[in-house]
Amino acid sequence: MAGFGISRTRFSCVSLPTGFQNPISRLSTISFEPHLQNGRFSDGGEQFNTLCSNGHIREAFESFVSEIWAEPRLLSNLLQACIPLKSVSLGKQLHSLIVTSGCSPDKFISNHLLNLYSKFGELQAAAALFDQMPRRNIMSSNIMIKAYLEMGNLESAKNLFDEMPDRNVATWNAMVTGLTKFEMNEESLLLFSRMNELGFMPDEYSLGSVLRGCAHLRALFAGQQVHAYVMKSGFEFNSVVGCSLAHMYMKAGSMHDGQRVIKWMPAGNLVAWNTLMAGKARRGCFEGVIDQYCMMKMAGFKPDRITFVSVVSSCSELAILGQGKQIHAETIKAGASSEVSVVSSLVSMYSRCGCLQDSVKAFLECKKRDVVLWSSMIAAYGFHGQGEEAIKLFNEMEQENLPGNEVTFLSLLYACSHNGLKDKGLDFFYMMVNKYGLKARLKHYTCVVDLLGRSGCLEEAEAMIRSMPVKADAIIWKTLLSACKIHKNEEIARRVAEEALTIDPQDSASYVLLANVYSSAKRWQDVSELRRSMKDKMVKKEPGVSWVEVKNQVHQFHMGDESHPKHVEINQYLEELISEMKKRGYVPDTSSILHDMDNEEKEHNLRHHSEKLAIAFALMSTTEGVPIRVMKNLRVCCDCHVAIKYISEIKNIEIIVRDSSRFHHFKNGTCSCGDYW
Repeated sequence: MAGFGISRTRFSCVSLPTGFQNPISRLSTISFEPHLQNGRFSDGGEQFNTLCSNGHIREAFESFVSEIWAEPRLLSNLLQACIPLKSVSLGKQLHSLIVTSGCSPDKFISNHLLNLYSKFGELQAAAALFDQMPRRNIMSSNIMIKAYLEMGNLESAKNLFDEMPDRNVATWNAMVTGLTKFEMNEESLLLFSRMNELGFMPDEYSLGSVLRGCAHLRALFAGQQVHAYVMKSGFEFNSVVGCSLAHMYMKAGSMHDGQRVIKWMPAGNLVAWNTLMAGKARRGCFEGVIDQYCMMKMAGFKPDRITFVSVVSSCSELAILGQGKQIHAETIKAGASSEVSVVSSLVSMYSRCGCLQDSVKAFLECKKRDVVLWSSMIAAYGFHGQGEEAIKLFNEMEQENLPGNEVTFLSLLYACSHNGLKDKGLDFFYMMVNKYGLKARLKHYTCVVDLLGRSGCLEEAEAMIRSMPVKADAIIWKTLLSACKIHKNEEIARRVAEEALTIDPQDSASYVLLANVYSSAKRWQDVSELRRSMKDKMVKKEPGVSWVEVKNQVHQFHMGDESHPKHVEINQYLEELISEMKKRGYVPDTSSILHDMDNEEKEHNLRHHSEKLAIAFALMSTTEGVPIRVMKNLRVCCDCHVAIKYISEIKNIEIIVRDSSRFHHFKNGTCSCGDYW
């Protein structure tokens, strides 16, 4: 757009930065109605307003130039019209005109200028203007505080707030909201309390922010106090506040209260449905998320990006591929399939359902990739045992000048540990700390311990746990204990198990892992003592559970399960299958049986492991040649791992098993893990 019909030399006194952004900022309402000074403009005021609101700034100026000079405050309408156009150049020309015309001292006009620069993200220009303003009021400071907060300069916002001799409700609301944005939740709550004591009324946004702060802190009691204030001040039926309340209760562990708040809201909205689904997902109620999603659609609400992230992630956790594919189709129909957060969820969902190629396809089809999406794809490769592909993808990510974050490196370390890439994994660990300046957290150390342990460096792994700067938990000790089981090291296993059980004496996994070490060495007396100790302490072993999806219906199996309607046929089919396997050389591996019993009994137990039952049922129920996908809550035992190799060869079929650690792709008698799990 051309400039105004005034010589540019008159503007040379103003030098301001040219780049701008368009931050989202909620400023206090300012009246932009023209001041009607004479009869002629009274007649043309509506036309002037229309020209400004339609973005015809030059035409508005040229048509009403004499009226503008008669009433310079009309320049504020022109300034306001620049904002939706995102025209920083026109805004600066108007600024120059204001300076040369001597209107700068007018607080009303100066505040509009300040508003314009803050909306464009021109923090330096806004700060310079604010410092030079001969007359400021509360509005000036409020605009500047919000500009600082939007640009991430919390310290300047706090300093300006502290310096203000007078504040109004907008000032307090801005600071309460800003502190929560920067996750200074305790400080936000204290400021909110102070605001209340001084008699300032919060708005829906500051109340929502304080409730989000309570949610982040999981401060249920503080949240309940805010809830009482919400009801007292008449915001209980406000949708923003209501959804924030529900989120607070669910995040703080009170799902019932969260659902009750949403139920009380006068009119359901999409945000309320999304809040409820996110709350259920956070609590692990993934079936509830799917049910809620179906109810939401029946109620006539159209899902958005946030909805799809919750529901796709729930399909991922449940490993229900059929439902996941259906919802993927719905994301395409809704125009959300290109949203990077939705794509990240789809990549994880397909990966966790055993469809790595579909994950790759979703990743490649997304044109705008952020660090979350790259990390999701790296994790998918690692989960499926393709460590080299994960490393290759990370190298591509670096070439895109996109720095990895803590999750990226966690995924890389995981991929390396499950592929025996010890040296590569250690390189990534030190790269994360030294090159990227990221802090190694307990999960990173756990991956490195796994990496070292699997490689047989048990002493080095133990030394790392004992010397790391973060406090060890039971999981990291169990990780090393699992490596002791693999390498049959009784001495270290006993020490490590003692550490794990000191932290979590009720955890059955530590007992079972140590018992496995003893049973491999045929130390049945030690196994018996462990079992007696578990019984005395009322520690129960987590039962193995496997599930398989057949014709969009999930079937669940336990060891020795006789609850399935077809359990007789399944057992008969399994007997025939094992007979064929033995003809081809299969010998049951009874080393994982923790009871001193005869071989026939041990073989009977092994034959009825949950994953074998699930695979037998799937083979009976699916079309020949269609891959079988089985999910299990525990790691696959050595015997089942060998047995499934034979089954894949006999039936000439791909069997994909997801255990608690990784994916195994069995095909033609081999496994993708290379027996390294």
